[in-house]
Amino acid sequence: MKRSIERVTESEEIDRILSGEQDILPSSGFAVSVMDAVRREAGAPPPILFPWKRALPGLVVGGIALSLVLIAIASALLQAGKAAAPQFSMSLPSVVPSLLHGGIESAAIWTVLALLAAFVSVKLSTRLASGEV
Repeated sequence: MKRSIERVTESEEIDRILSGEQDILPSSGFAVSVMDAVRREAGAPPPILFPWKRALPGLVVGGIALSLVLIAIASALLQAGKAAAPQFSMSLPSVVPSLLHGGIESAAIWTVLALLAAFVSVKLSTRLASGEV
């Protein structure tokens, strides 16, 4: 019972506060600070656009590589599912199987290829960042 009385009195108090017609004035300096912020935003340069012309070749190559991987996976799944059917083989050159299943020589070759790919990507990104395209 006591809670319902408290609610009524709180409700009446809120109604009394809201019914009063008091002018709400901003604090001193508020309008000036808002207008300063608006002027700063208006004077700021437009955002830098993404360099799509430079990124497009990489996106195209990545898309082609991804599609080739998906095609190879799909063909491998089809070959595994249909062992009796004539096989469509995507045969790799004879060097690649020896690289995939070789010993220390294949590990050294893959390491050199990884280092070469890292070197080329760092050099290319440094050149693009310096604007020497």
